[in-house]
This record gives sequence, structure tokens and C-alpha cells, in this order.
Amino acid sequence: MFKTMLRPGFMQLLCLLIVLITSLFAPSNARAETLTIQLNWKPEPQFGGFYAAEVLGHYKSAGLDVKVEPGGSGAPTLQMVAAGRVPFAIVSGDELVIARSRGLDVVALFAVYQTNPQGIMTRADRGLTDISQIFDRPGVLAMQRGLPYAIYLERKYGFKTLDIVPSPFGDLTAYRTRDNYAMQCFVTSEPLSARKIGIEPKTFLIAEAGFNPYTTVLVTRRDQLERHAERTRTLVEAVRLGWRDYLADPGPTNRAMQAINPSMDAETFTQSAAAQKPLIETPETAANGLGSMTIERWQQLIDQLADMKLIDKKPEPAAMFISTSKVNP
Repeated sequence: MFKTMLRPGFMQLLCLLIVLITSLFAPSNARAETLTIQLNWKPEPQFGGFYAAEVLGHYKSAGLDVKVEPGGSGAPTLQMVAAGRVPFAIVSGDELVIARSRGLDVVALFAVYQTNPQGIMTRADRGLTDISQIFDRPGVLAMQRGLPYAIYLERKYGFKTLDIVPSPFGDLTAYRTRDNYAMQCFVTSEPLSARKIGIEPKTFLIAEAGFNPYTTVLVTRRDQLERHAERTRTLVEAVRLGWRDYLADPGPTNRAMQAINPSMDAETFTQSAAAQKPLIETPETAANGLGSMTIERWQQLIDQLADMKLIDKKPEPAAMFISTSKVNP
């Protein structure tokens, strides 16, 4: 009876309204996919630009929904991106070369550290002025053996005068008590802690010895890049903007990162951000843009890893990375 009282035009309008209302509340296939950037450590200044792009809205302005996912010790970021579990991840340059030599088609998009922050720290009162002096006199060196930089140092200098002990991973107990002690470090981390306890450090970059892989490298799978080339380019540009703004003023992003990682205090966030700046901004990035990479640098690293017998097959250096850099504004 009710149907017969409704005119045909009204019924058509009613159906249209139902379709419109349903579409408003139904999941939208057009909604932006959430893109994960998987970190290999906790939120700290070494990842500042990735978080700055989120905090300052660069991802959103580019039409991207990006989640920066914290990592931890041993986070298998390269395996995660290679297996397609995440679209983007952070790895080290030497790790990437080894993976590509084994057939994983993962490529670099953006290299944060142009100078590797890995170093060796000892007490300043030892009076050492060159990294080679750590190896030519008796002492203790705490480091994680088997890593590429450790193999490089052993091949170049030898460990005959040193007692090699396991890395303390930031613990300064032995540094406090042993005058002839040296330890692996990141120059943006442990030296800051040493100064806080009142024992001035002397730090040597391993890059000074000739081993300088790109570090904190944003990577993706090549098939991901080929399917979503424009989206990937847009993401990289948002990351570059994030790093530009973080290097100019890390304060707002540091506060956001500390909310996620309260184990690092605000002063250390500030000091670490300042310490890393010259390792990220270099003459190369001034010319080619933040995050830029060169075939020559990748070739040198490939040759070094092959010489250390860490790879059997040399990957093509041009296939290691995608050039998406732009000159800084």
C-alpha cells in the first residue's frame, strides 16, 4: 500500500540518497595507503628528518599517509623490505651491498649520513692524535668483531698490540676505570655521555681510515619503485624537506621524538642533533642536494667489501641507488 502512494520520481530520488549515504560510510578504495618507513633503531636525531616530515606536515602536504615505525637492536629492516612486509626501510650502505650481491633487488633512495658516524672513542688524556695510534700501542679495544668496519680496521692496522673485547654497547664502566681503553662508538652518542661523566673523550671517525659507507639509507624494493614511481619520488622529496627543516631547527621534532623515546633526555637530543650536522651536510650535498649519492662512492664500497671477502659477486654500482636528488633550495 505504501509503495503505491510514492511517485516514480520520488522512488528514484530515494534510491539515489541511499547510494550516496552508503558510499559515505563505506571504506574508500581511493583513500591513501599508509606507507611505513621502518627504522633500524629508536627515535633519535639520526632519524630526525623522517620524523620532521611527519611533524611539520610534509608527508600530508604531498598527499601521503606515512607512518615512521621505530626499530630496535637487531631489527631486520633489509629483510623486511625485501620480503615486502614494509615498502620502505632504513639500512646501512654496506648492508645493502651485501644484500644485493646475494640477489635481493633493493635500492637506495636517500642517504642521510654522507660521512659515516661510526668511530672509536678513547680518553683524551692518552694524547692520541691519529686513529692509527690506537693500533700501534698496547691497549684494550672494545668492538663487535665480524662487522665490515672491524674487518677493515684489522686488515689495515692489525690487532697485534690490542686486547679485543666485546663491545659494551654504550656502557662506560671500563672507559671510566681503564686508562688505555678504547671502544666503538657513534660520534653522535657515546662521546656526549663521556663528557657528562667528566672524562673528556677523543674520537676518531673510521671514515678517516678510509672506510666510509653511506649510513641511515632509505631503501625500497625495485618492483615497488617501478609500480609506484611518482609516489616514491614524492616521498623522497618530502623526506628531503623534512631533513632540511630538521637541520635548520631540530627543536620541535626532537620534542616529538622524545615523547616516543623518553630514555634520551632533551639535552642529549639537542647535542646529538648538533654533532651529526656536519656528517649530513657536506660539499656534496650542497651541490647535489641532501641525501644524494654517487656511483663512485658505491663503487669504492663494493670494491672494499669484495677485497674483504664479504661478497663473492660485485653488484653494479649504478644499480645500487636511484638518483632522486635535487639541489637544496
